[in-house]
Amino acid sequence: MVKISFQPAAPKEEKENDKTEILIPHPAEEEEELVLPLRPKKSPLNGLCCLTFGLVVFMAGLVLASIYVYHYYFIPHIPEENLFHCSVLYEDSAYAPLRGRQELQENVGIYLADNYEKISVPVPHFGGSDPADIIHDFHRRLTAYHDIALDKCYVIELNTTIVMPPRNLWELLINVKKGTYLPQTYIIHEEMVVTGKVHNMRQLGPFIYRLCNGKDTYRLNRRLTHRRVNKRDADDCHRIRHFENTFVVETVICDEA
Repeated sequence: MVKISFQPAAPKEEKENDKTEILIPHPAEEEEELVLPLRPKKSPLNGLCCLTFGLVVFMAGLVLASIYVYHYYFIPHIPEENLFHCSVLYEDSAYAPLRGRQELQENVGIYLADNYEKISVPVPHFGGSDPADIIHDFHRRLTAYHDIALDKCYVIELNTTIVMPPRNLWELLINVKKGTYLPQTYIIHEEMVVTGKVHNMRQLGPFIYRLCNGKDTYRLNRRLTHRRVNKRDADDCHRIRHFENTFVVETVICDEA
């Protein structure tokens, strides 16, 4: 506080008793209140809420993963409008003088979204070839043959020089859909040999897994040089004729020597 005194002119004897005092508050001397922030108390409900939220997220992820596995490994995909029933006439130079033109029929499923093809070859009319289901998985770069007569599966790397990609094959079949037969064509031969058994089926992808699960499945290698198969070797070799191009392919699968 600042103290100011006024002293009026008066006789000396009144100076001591006649003083007027005025007190003016000084702002610097005002009392200031210091307010400290209150520290919030931790509630046990916060930890419980975090734990509950974590469990909900974990269970949701587990449910989604289960749906994915069930959808891709146990439920077959239904194509939209990509199923074709095809027939092709071809000539085999080895049998041309005796049989002339031969006919091959098959059902083709093209799955553009999943980038694979499924081919079903029924029992042929002419014999000498086994009925089969074939999958060309362009995502995994694998081909699987299910020999229905033997009930065995064979897996090999996809040969893109022979097998058309799904989009190209789909366009080819769309272009010939108005007719019953593909143009007359020829046949080529490829020979493969069994190299060993497959034990981990899931590494082959969901589409081949559905085709071959529960069946004896073997790895194949291609033989670069074709050898003449004699009668003794014929018992150990099996043929599957199919087409996924403008020509027919005869795949010869032989057991290990």
